[in-house]
Amino acid sequence: MVHIQDGCTIMFGGFGGIGNPPTVINGILEKGVNDLTLIGNDSGFPDIGIGRLVSQGRANRLIVSHIGSNPVAGQLMMEGKMEVEFSPQGTLAERIRAGGVGLAGILTDIGLDSMVEEGKQKVTVNGREYLLESALTADIAIVYAKKADTFGNLIYETSARNTNPLVAMAGRYTIAEVEEIVEIGELDPERIVTPGIYVDLVVQSSGVDWKWAWE
Repeated sequence: MVHIQDGCTIMFGGFGGIGNPPTVINGILEKGVNDLTLIGNDSGFPDIGIGRLVSQGRANRLIVSHIGSNPVAGQLMMEGKMEVEFSPQGTLAERIRAGGVGLAGILTDIGLDSMVEEGKQKVTVNGREYLLESALTADIAIVYAKKADTFGNLIYETSARNTNPLVAMAGRYTIAEVEEIVEIGELDPERIVTPGIYVDLVVQSSGVDWKWAWE
């Protein structure tokens, strides 16, 4: 966790906790870093996934599509203790993808004539108006995968794949937590989703250690 410091920006994969990397999140908590900017789909639940960092006050800013599953996030936002930037889910995913492939931003008509357009540049293309949404990158990207080889090639499991492949591309330093690490050549190349060129560190997972909200 040497690369994760106070004040850094962390982008995380996952959706409602599914696909969040539990061992890495616990490591961040144990290190005690603060003043984080967190970028991802949502704020998890109070004691599930990335929500653990939010609930313990480790973040001073979120860029997410919603925080409805974590009332602690809503409370911190209303009290002015944490800034929240909302981005429509599809737009957020595209902003992350754009950051990962080196684009400066994307054009979208989602949010025109609403609060979403406040403070954003408008661009006209072929007679149609669009919002210019900036691309998103992070100091650190943390993702969760089913398997990795020792080069960092990643395979995901079903819905836990969600935003992880996009996030893996958009971090200056990407940490992949995986359930199983195998030697190079043992993964079916047709199943590899994230090439190892995007991954800087592979961490063996200790397993999910929270109880899901629906259990």
